[in-house]
Amino acid sequence: MACPFSVVVAIDFGTTSSGYAFSFMQDSEAIHMMKRWEGGDPGVANQKSPTCLLLTPDLRFHSFGFAARDFYHDLDPEEAQHWLYFDKFKMKIHSTSDLTMETELEAVNGRKVRAIEVFAHALRFFREHALKEVKDQSSSVLEGEEIRWVITVPAVWRQPAKQFMREAAYLAGLVPPDCPEQLLIALEPEAASIYCRKLRLHQVIDLSLQPITNGLDLDGTRPFDSSFRQAREQLRRSRHSRTFLVESGTGELWSELQTGDRYVVADCGGGTVDLTVHQIEQPQGTLKELYKASGGPYGAVGVDLAFEAMLCQIFGEDFIQSFKAKRPAAWVDLMIAFEARKRTASPGRANALNISLPFSFIDFYKRHRGQSVEAALRRSNMNIVKWSSQGMLRLTQEAMNELFQPTISNIVRHIEELMGKPEVRCVRFLFLVGGFAESPMLQKAVQKALGRTCRIIIPHDVGLTILKGAVLFGLDPTVVRVRRCPVTYGVGVLNRFVEGRHPRDKLLIKDGREWCTDIFDRFVSIDQSVALGEVVRRSYTPARVGQRKIIINIYCSATDDVTYISDPGVRKCGTITLDLPEPLVREIRATMQFGDTEIKVTAIDVMSNRSVRASIDFLSN
Repeated sequence: MACPFSVVVAIDFGTTSSGYAFSFMQDSEAIHMMKRWEGGDPGVANQKSPTCLLLTPDLRFHSFGFAARDFYHDLDPEEAQHWLYFDKFKMKIHSTSDLTMETELEAVNGRKVRAIEVFAHALRFFREHALKEVKDQSSSVLEGEEIRWVITVPAVWRQPAKQFMREAAYLAGLVPPDCPEQLLIALEPEAASIYCRKLRLHQVIDLSLQPITNGLDLDGTRPFDSSFRQAREQLRRSRHSRTFLVESGTGELWSELQTGDRYVVADCGGGTVDLTVHQIEQPQGTLKELYKASGGPYGAVGVDLAFEAMLCQIFGEDFIQSFKAKRPAAWVDLMIAFEARKRTASPGRANALNISLPFSFIDFYKRHRGQSVEAALRRSNMNIVKWSSQGMLRLTQEAMNELFQPTISNIVRHIEELMGKPEVRCVRFLFLVGGFAESPMLQKAVQKALGRTCRIIIPHDVGLTILKGAVLFGLDPTVVRVRRCPVTYGVGVLNRFVEGRHPRDKLLIKDGREWCTDIFDRFVSIDQSVALGEVVRRSYTPARVGQRKIIINIYCSATDDVTYISDPGVRKCGTITLDLPEPLVREIRATMQFGDTEIKVTAIDVMSNRSVRASIDFLSN
């Protein structure tokens, strides 16, 4: 297929940080990373920007990323209460079971805005930044329709959430709604997997090479320090060059894999942990998904929530809630201080981690409770957190372990459960990617639990793996040839009533004929292999003369054991709308594709062979 696009721009929209990268079709081995962000944290290399957004009191866009954070932080506390600051808002899309275009997000100050508008503001910000940079790098004049956009989402997201991202992109002006093929939704662990195919040996750390005894290497030194030092050095060098070259074929790591070899990609991000299992098909190097995407809300944010819970335990939940409401900017400050320290936590660390409490926290507590922060710590009997006279909380190694433990245990348990599935046995490699995979705490836990069963590989630029993979996916969306269906989809139909087989309460008599209602007509089953280009076809005729639309409800279930749409666990999850060209009773043939990252539908009028407007909607339930 000739590609009409001359450039691919990918946006990795993360829970804690986001970024973009791009590549030109005629030079597809070079991936250009975005410019360094203004602001930024000292001591942290900022190749992505924090996912924070600031709106003015009258709901206009003000800033995104470091700029939003810094401006909000510098506002007078009284004034700050009128501004709308959002961070980590992507999690809301994962956790909302009945997501619609009207779903709202709450800013730090408690005011609510439609979620779709917040996401559109963020995407519009990236669109303007990326377009400017692409134009700076491009010798020819670029038209909007020459750009293919790619937006990443977790593979465990359901269809409504994927559609929500697409609608936000339309609202942000990335692509017009009548050119849907100009926007691809990429699945995060899948993008990482596509990138891992290109890796050279010097671009990875192999955690399985160091045998461990009692948490130490055999020679008694601290575990895997030297390889990390090399990796950091490599990362530091690559940060200065913003153009990244990928292999034209597949990388050296892949030369060890034979056709049929399997590997798992664990994308450990800020909000979710997302697991995908791929099998390599040689010689073409395409990928085949072996088991439906799995994972859950076990990202690095869990550690932040545990820290907040610890503060509530020490200072009282009512105080923390009141402090968050009255001093929102200081609260954001405290969480930034924790974030920076969280990144340095490692299993072998002997000394405590210091987190400075903002002066307003200490002052507010004294006025609120009539006693000092130090007294509160003493009274709480929490021996693992100390107070330093310099105004800092000192978290011992024990305290850090307690904060990390629940989240890390969830991740390890999830990977172990997946590895135990019959379809996933004999996995050669486990790739750890995503921002949280940079954490030595997580690396150590995964190495300890799984280091003997497979090779654990961490790409050097682990936080950018998904972004680079998303660009590669935009350059060639056919690289993943087979995917697995996350749920069973179908529609409700009428069949001829069979006495003794169908229940009486489903009997419908129409024009003297006996019909059974609510029968589930299955399109695809949960965990079924669906190849790219494989389609499901169904024909529909209007029920009455003069009808201008056929609306078909789609139902889904987490099991394959479904007979009727009224069965337990079956729910309506979307609608297919077919526009009838003229009000004649005629046959419309609908074609559905389940092998892509999104479900697509097309339709034709059988008599005239003309295409009919067909749309599929998972958001308006």
